[in-house]
Amino acid sequence: MPFNLLKRYPELLEIGHLTEPDRNKSLRAVFKRDIEDNTDLKFRTKVIRPIKSEEPAMQLLFRHLTTEEIEETDENGKLYKRRLFEIHRSQRIHWIKFHIEENLKEAITVFSTEERVNNRNAFRTYIYDRKQKYVIVMEPQRSGKDYYLLSAYYLNRSYGEKMLQKKIKNKLSYLL
Repeated sequence: MPFNLLKRYPELLEIGHLTEPDRNKSLRAVFKRDIEDNTDLKFRTKVIRPIKSEEPAMQLLFRHLTTEEIEETDENGKLYKRRLFEIHRSQRIHWIKFHIEENLKEAITVFSTEERVNNRNAFRTYIYDRKQKYVIVMEPQRSGKDYYLLSAYYLNRSYGEKMLQKKIKNKLSYLL
């Protein structure tokens, strides 16, 4: 599994053939190197931090970067949400650091928006790789000094690019 530590953008991590424990070990190693143990991870001088919750912050962030939320219905017809492993996000986890460091400026669009999230207005900053259809989502801290890394994903849904284009159209005139 150390072979995935050698992968560079735009290569994809090789995880499809691994057992779940081996896959998680490989992904965790990349995550630790690029994000968890990387005290110099910054976007335009602002430190990138994990979101805070009751769950350990890095554990929650890793889950958001390797799984997606889906809605299911239980036997009583009640709708609930859960997270499932998402291979497209996971294969690209090593792209996060590359894009946050803006190593390919000519292929990315960076913008901030104000949008409704969980019945409240929230500000988000996006890094969008137009060629690879890859998105990183950050939330500026209230202090304005740092960012929370919320998620990163591949636009593999039919509505994904259309939704992102709408966000770009309604972007703020400045970057947060």
